[in-house]
Amino acid sequence: MALRFLGKGMIAKAPALAAEAPKEEEKSTSTFYIDLRPKIITLPETEDKTKIDIRYPLIPPYSFAHIYWDETDKELMYSVEEPVLSDTEKELLELLQIGLEEMINISFVKTKTTPAILKYLEKSMQSILLELGIRVSEETYNKLMYYIYRNSIGLNEIEPMIRDYYIEDIECNGDGFPLYIVHRKYANLRTNVTFQERQQLIDFVEKLSQRAGRYVSYAKPLLDGTLPDGSRVNATYTEDITTRGPTFTIRKFTEEPWTPIHLIMFNTADALSVAYLWFALEHKLNIMTVGETASGKTTFMNAISQFIPPEARICSIEDTRELNLPHINWLPSVTRAGFGIPTVLGEQYGEITLFDLLRETFRQAPDYVILGETRGKETFVLFQGMASGHPSLATFHAGSVATMVKRLETPPIELPASLIESLDIVAVTTHIKTPEKSFRRMTEMVEIIEVSAGGGMEGIKSNKLFEWDPAKDNFKFNGNSVVLKKVNKNTGTPISELEAEVKIRQKLLQKMADQKIAGFKEVAEIINSYYKDKKSVLKRFGL
Repeated sequence: MALRFLGKGMIAKAPALAAEAPKEEEKSTSTFYIDLRPKIITLPETEDKTKIDIRYPLIPPYSFAHIYWDETDKELMYSVEEPVLSDTEKELLELLQIGLEEMINISFVKTKTTPAILKYLEKSMQSILLELGIRVSEETYNKLMYYIYRNSIGLNEIEPMIRDYYIEDIECNGDGFPLYIVHRKYANLRTNVTFQERQQLIDFVEKLSQRAGRYVSYAKPLLDGTLPDGSRVNATYTEDITTRGPTFTIRKFTEEPWTPIHLIMFNTADALSVAYLWFALEHKLNIMTVGETASGKTTFMNAISQFIPPEARICSIEDTRELNLPHINWLPSVTRAGFGIPTVLGEQYGEITLFDLLRETFRQAPDYVILGETRGKETFVLFQGMASGHPSLATFHAGSVATMVKRLETPPIELPASLIESLDIVAVTTHIKTPEKSFRRMTEMVEIIEVSAGGGMEGIKSNKLFEWDPAKDNFKFNGNSVVLKKVNKNTGTPISELEAEVKIRQKLLQKMADQKIAGFKEVAEIINSYYKDKKSVLKRFGL
């Protein structure tokens, strides 16, 4: 059956797609249901990839992920399974979407709850079907509503993947090429999703920019922003920049951020090292998390930031919003892109940089400063703040402590060694990828004692407090903490008492991990209670 157009906005009454048409008073009765609750499915363990054949829900009951071994290409495939539309249903969907665009009420866009928007779209769709005299079966109706949700509220073809807890990255390398994902369990996988048309992909990049609240055009073809769910998006708009056409990469973050307990449960770090960081943060020491791209630096820093005392004033600065803290006394800031033709210094009018925000932050009386990532002239301001008594946390791209110091000492940062010494602790994270496994670990935690100018690794005097043993996949504690000696000197508390305090926190964290108490709000409540009423918390856990 074909739908016959009579003119703009007009269509001939078509034969029903189902034998029985719903009664007029029943047309507003919804049969459509979509489950948007987050889903974490336990995936089975297997060492033989060729035996993998897993199917799990993404947006039930309409879309599912199917991971299986492709015998032809000899690789694991990630297939998004969605309802199949007939040619007639595709034509009707296109007609409905045109009708919705013409009759949409702009005020509904301000509604923040998905159920309310979905209800509005459904009523609008029913009105269009009624006006056109088109009758559809319940099955067709539900399929059409799913695709209207996916293309209007969701992110089109990638909406099911956005809903997959196990996906970390979604990567598009141009039109006509399959999308790839980074899966938490199975690493890089090719998908069955492809943007076939150039214009289709251009329209999608524009949609991403709108969702991120950023502007992209032929004059400004690079997009860097944050989607409403917290995912980070980077995209290009034209083939002038990327020869295969527009591209995008979406770095997904879990809806509920990782807590320190997650670090222990997933063996990213052990309970003792996490307890040590808790103690260090309470005593206002400076901590930097370093690692390569996608090594989990920001996730690690966000997790340990939850140990900051509840009443402390926190000021954070980021390029794109990624941090999520339970604290009320928290001032989060993000940079802003400029506009117009760049000046001779390469800056645009109205641009607010990390340097600008950090400089202002130190005038806002912060107890703690968190810098999402430091890489330029803002680093000098950060370390000046450390040296003047403002405890700070930051991430930095470097594979080791020696590389970090080398990068800090050389252009474009060029920090003097005396300032680098303001740093107390460096946690090095890495992403281990093998054909069988993909996981992240804190490879070492190092205390900085002294840094000599231009001395390379020989000029760094440090104490490697914790070290990851890859053979046994556990952490070695080397003892003799320099930081505990600093706290002892500042407070007069005997070293033995400080060590005992770290040990009791280790036991508490381990108990929470054993009992799987890892929820964002639960962990925050226990940490806050520990600061206010330590005895009752220890009693609760039998310590």
